[in-house]
Amino acid sequence: MESHGDEGEPSAMAKPPKKLPMSRKGFGTRGQSIQLLTNHFRVSVRQMDGHFYHYHVEVKYEDGGPVEAKGVCRRVVDKLQETYASELAGREFAYDGEKGLFTAGALLQTKHQFVVVMEDASSSGRTTTRRSPGGDDGSPGGSDRKRMKRPMAVKKFMVEISFAAKDPMSAIAEVLRGQETENSMEALRVLDITLRQHSAKHFGLRWTMLAQQIQPGGSTNGPDRAKVEEDKMKLEFEMAAKILACEATYKKKITKLKKEADHVKNVSTTMIVRPGPVIEFLLFNQNIKNPHEIDWGKAKRALKNLRIKTTHTGSEFRIIGLSEDTFYSQTFQIKRKNGNGGSDTVEEVTVFEYYRKNWKIDLKGSAHFPCLNVGKPKRPTYIPLELCHLVPLQRYKKALSTLQRSTLVERSRQNPQERMFVLSGVLRDSDYNSVPMLRECGISIAQEFTQVAARVLPAPKLKSGDGEDIFASNGRWNFNKNRLIQPKRVQRWVVVNFSAQCNAHHLAQRLIHCGNLKGLPVDPEDHVFQERSHMGRERAETRVNDMFQQLLSGDKPSFVLCVLPERKNCDIYGPWKRMCLVKYGIVTQCLAPTKINDQYLTNVLLKINAKLGGLNSLLQIERNQAIPLLSKTPTIILGMDVSHGSPGRDDVVSSLEWPLISKYKASVCTQSPRLEMIDSLFKLVGNEDHVIIRDGVSEGQFNQVLNIELAQIIKACEFLANEKNDSEWSPKFTVIVAQKNHHTKFFQTDRSNKVVNVPPGTVVDKGICHPRNCDFYMCAHAGMIPIKQTMEEVNKVS
Repeated sequence: MESHGDEGEPSAMAKPPKKLPMSRKGFGTRGQSIQLLTNHFRVSVRQMDGHFYHYHVEVKYEDGGPVEAKGVCRRVVDKLQETYASELAGREFAYDGEKGLFTAGALLQTKHQFVVVMEDASSSGRTTTRRSPGGDDGSPGGSDRKRMKRPMAVKKFMVEISFAAKDPMSAIAEVLRGQETENSMEALRVLDITLRQHSAKHFGLRWTMLAQQIQPGGSTNGPDRAKVEEDKMKLEFEMAAKILACEATYKKKITKLKKEADHVKNVSTTMIVRPGPVIEFLLFNQNIKNPHEIDWGKAKRALKNLRIKTTHTGSEFRIIGLSEDTFYSQTFQIKRKNGNGGSDTVEEVTVFEYYRKNWKIDLKGSAHFPCLNVGKPKRPTYIPLELCHLVPLQRYKKALSTLQRSTLVERSRQNPQERMFVLSGVLRDSDYNSVPMLRECGISIAQEFTQVAARVLPAPKLKSGDGEDIFASNGRWNFNKNRLIQPKRVQRWVVVNFSAQCNAHHLAQRLIHCGNLKGLPVDPEDHVFQERSHMGRERAETRVNDMFQQLLSGDKPSFVLCVLPERKNCDIYGPWKRMCLVKYGIVTQCLAPTKINDQYLTNVLLKINAKLGGLNSLLQIERNQAIPLLSKTPTIILGMDVSHGSPGRDDVVSSLEWPLISKYKASVCTQSPRLEMIDSLFKLVGNEDHVIIRDGVSEGQFNQVLNIELAQIIKACEFLANEKNDSEWSPKFTVIVAQKNHHTKFFQTDRSNKVVNVPPGTVVDKGICHPRNCDFYMCAHAGMIPIKQTMEEVNKVS
């Protein structure tokens, strides 16, 4: 790390010096050299004498309220550019959908104010006014019906554009020289926004084409599927919950490289909700056939924020919830005008009566179901379920079930040849040479994959408990014939069995036998608890609570082996883990065996031994104390991760028993949701440890890791030094970040010119890496079917 302080400030007000990543000191040399192709496409700039002009944009409704939806803002700005081209000197825009707008030259004035008229009623995705689609009476009223009959009614927006800053295009040259300044980062941001804007417009038409093929009740097979595939917009499969996976998310970014800039392009899979009748969606979502079995609590969570189209008016609304009562019984107040000139009267009617009288619709099928609420929290609007269809191409943003996640991973796999073909097609279809903003800047993007030099490192050797070396085969180590280094005795343990198909007694005997072969002593189980037969149809929480009543009827066990009824879609797993680990502090191992053999039981025992504090194996160089630097100086290794639930969760693991690095202790704590940085890495709480697992962060957060998380570790070390009265103790730090969302893929061609996966242990530290920072890409594992996901490591050393 390097420190940079602010000069000229009084010492009393001086802030701690800012830590920056160290510069690269060289490149690796070990390993076999190979040549790879990567999905980085070279960016070249022909002119450097102009400026990027940055403008601040405010988009408001006619009543002065801000427009927050990015989609609406983009459509308004597009309409503004089309309507006021002459007032804007014909300039092309790069607009981020929020507050930032960029041009390749100055506008005629530093501040502009425009009125933009949108003639399309669906510009907001809902109705033709900013008000809720519902009337004050809780159901679409007369004024709403008039608006519904006027689909081309106008809608006005107020747009203000004001000058903010300008940056020289020559800043891009600084990137090519490996220099980082505010101007260079801003220039790259302009290019990134330009590409995103182009993709949003270009592929928006393809989304429309796709929407026409995913009609309610339609199929994703046959000729329609083939046509979609030809458009590079593949409908991969139908999920178990009638969610569709659509390969339609195009990941891209401009990245800084050694002497060049690159455009990184990737294709990923996103989830879209299957369109059609809402009731059918709920049946499929909950895997039931009878509408009267619908869990309306789950239904409310699944439907919230989805868009529906009504069959009786053709209008679109967004769901905010469900009615508290059924369609037949739900009431609301409606105003009735007095024909004699008197004051209006307020009458309470049911939604059922309202639709029968006002719309001449007599619904029977959903009479005992809740209504959809598409209004506002304090001004509900109720629409019967039978009249609502989910509109096509809505991203499914809810949490996926275990089965859905595994199916998504399985079905979205592509072999390297397919992935390379798709990426080539997407880049060709993007047609970047036609982007006006890029043409104005003299920027072009190559159509060829970049070739890079790589090295394949040899796999490390492991040492087993019997002193034998364990060699890797295609990136994997097999423990089936080896003993463990430090086995931990399994005692005072029980088996709980939620599966009617599994013989738990036989499983326990096989596990004991396999443990003895591995040098892991497993005592006979104290008891096998079978789930009561009548509990199989109960909720997961109820089944877990009932099993714990049996489990705690005797002495509390130190370890529980839990047999689940399903491997990929088991609702019991979460509640069981929560009960064991959080409430009672019992070590547990879950499994759902389909085929019990020695290899399967060995893998289970490796997990059990590690959870009980044992040690399965050691690196050969670790046992011989031959790890460079680490084996010579007392070292602790921390691994840190953040999970973005609600609340968020920090996890940290810490190595124990130096000079070993393969034994760890872990701790977990909560923090604010959506906070990527760990905010409680060090707190003065006596002698308690706070340890957290940490995976990657995005590129823009590297400095936060150094100046927030590392600062807390340094603070903890200072606290320990003060406790021990050892002012001279000042450890050094190495920070390694595994970057997320870099979207880089690597491809290798074999002797027959076929594209294949790169071998495990492949490292790339030249050609597409940062010009100054010490970063590299590593493919640590073997790719079986899919193209391998690489990990970009950024090494920051003090």
